[in-house]
Amino acid sequence: MTSTTENDASPLPATILDEAATTLVLLKNRGLSVVTAESCTGGLIAAALTHHSGSSAAVEGGFITYSNAMKTACLGVPEIMLRKHGAVSGEVAGAMAAGALAGANAAAIAVSVTGIAGPDGGSVDKPVGLVWFGIIRRGGSVHTESHRFSGDRTSVRNQTVSRALTLIKRVAEIPSP
Repeated sequence: MTSTTENDASPLPATILDEAATTLVLLKNRGLSVVTAESCTGGLIAAALTHHSGSSAAVEGGFITYSNAMKTACLGVPEIMLRKHGAVSGEVAGAMAAGALAGANAAAIAVSVTGIAGPDGGSVDKPVGLVWFGIIRRGGSVHTESHRFSGDRTSVRNQTVSRALTLIKRVAEIPSP
């Protein structure tokens, strides 16, 4: 894979596209694939990965589940969980990742993101910039974490994509059982 050039059309910065290329190399070298479940990023994680030629060897696909109804219909996130914890929660991020992995055939890793990119939609309990991540490797348990990113909507989404790629790499580096 080559680095990004000025001729490459992408809404993402070159640094993220380069990070995605590194992630793909690691996945391919480990014989792993990934599936994404995205809310606040609207498919940008999958877009960063599939920007590169040959990405089909390591990317199975992605789910863009912006609404709660789609989180339930596509990923099996229980409605009661959404009502109890809200879409932006560790519980939902974990369920999204598990649902994406269950809905994929060959994917070995699933990553999910759900958050508030802004500029509106935040609250005292769930401010703009709050993003929950879920990551799971087939045969393992789901890990969730949250981050509070600063900046405008584009910045929050870009930081979310970058963190998701980091999580994918971290899980891919774990030796197979």
